[in-house]
Amino acid sequence: MLNLRLMSDGSFAKNGKILFWYGLNSVEDVSKIIDTFSKNVSQLKDPSTSSTTNATSGQKKYYSTSIPKFSSGFSTQFKRSFSTSSYKLNNSNPNPPIRNGSNFKKSKIALIGARGFTGQNLISMIDKHPYLELSHVSSRELQGQKLKGYNKSDIVYENLQIEDIKRLETKNEVDVWVMALPNGVCKPFVDAIDEVRNEKSIIIDLSADYRFDTTGEWVYGLPELNSRSKIANARKISNPGCYATAAQVAIKPLLNYISERPSIFGVSGYSGAGTKPSPKNDINVLRDNLIPYSLTDHIHEREISAQLGQEVAFMPHVAQWFQGITHTISIPLKEKLTSRDIRNLYQDRYQGEQLITVSGEAPSVKDISGKHGIVVGAFAVNAKQDRVVVVATIDNLLKGASTQCLQNINLAMKYDEYAGIPDDLIIRG
Repeated sequence: MLNLRLMSDGSFAKNGKILFWYGLNSVEDVSKIIDTFSKNVSQLKDPSTSSTTNATSGQKKYYSTSIPKFSSGFSTQFKRSFSTSSYKLNNSNPNPPIRNGSNFKKSKIALIGARGFTGQNLISMIDKHPYLELSHVSSRELQGQKLKGYNKSDIVYENLQIEDIKRLETKNEVDVWVMALPNGVCKPFVDAIDEVRNEKSIIIDLSADYRFDTTGEWVYGLPELNSRSKIANARKISNPGCYATAAQVAIKPLLNYISERPSIFGVSGYSGAGTKPSPKNDINVLRDNLIPYSLTDHIHEREISAQLGQEVAFMPHVAQWFQGITHTISIPLKEKLTSRDIRNLYQDRYQGEQLITVSGEAPSVKDISGKHGIVVGAFAVNAKQDRVVVVATIDNLLKGASTQCLQNINLAMKYDEYAGIPDDLIIRG
């Protein structure tokens, strides 16, 4: 009962029955439904004492003690019912998580490009995963050094070449190939795997190289928005970008209500600039500073627009903190919606999603750093109710890269989707 009170906008009790209502914005509407409720309660009779006999048929008639449900009138798109029994959130998530894995066997992972921040985070999660084991890690710069932070076995960095890839693929020594390489680099490795025609191993590419694939060979691996069954049955999975993941999650539930191009003001910690030295990851340049870059036609602008089927304007910036992204997104609306309408829409769409939290407040980037998920909130609507500002945060190295990669590995290998993702590092709503 306490949960119902917390979730409702108001309640009214009479004769042991309680009415909860949601989304009513005027006193007149509330008064009207209370009057109707009171009349129905007054007319109720106990069926054990209120049966009558039909004189002609001998059959008994019973008066129901159930109270009719009423529909709130605040929006035709966001109708919820309120009754004296219980509140049920509409489960409109068309793509729920896959929690019950069917595979309990070990799988071998080869990580190509293990030196970067994403590779290091993925290694840490594989180390704690119940079924995944690293078989090979490749880095030209670290060749010959012992892999740190991995305790399941002793692994030494290799510098795998094309012929090495073919040999390993031919011998079925790798179940999942993870390409953690810069953009434009992984194609020769993918071609080498394809040339063997083994078709048993899975390839996951963390770069942008195959996010715009039109051949049908690659599946875009954003589990919360793209078909999980397609990801689970794919052999080649393109891992989404960090900025793009958070922006899509923040915009998707409103897609049918958008009137014009949304504007995304994105700010990332400097780990997003990679390990290669540049002004965008130089802490001396970044101190007390915010650096805008690629303000038009950024590759993530193209990615977000292509995946949503809705053009967006994306303006990225890099800040002085290490990891974490915050998006402030202005979305023009083609019909009037309240903040509560919009929040309800997001809660319904992401019901059951372990890595997405919907908040009434604007999330802070410092709270998402080191956490495996996305927080979407604020839902600030202007006075005309024709524009909403949504704020989303994500850790660019985790859900924006390695955590999402692990989700895709789990789905493709038929494990529990969240296996290996630390539950205590997920933000709960």
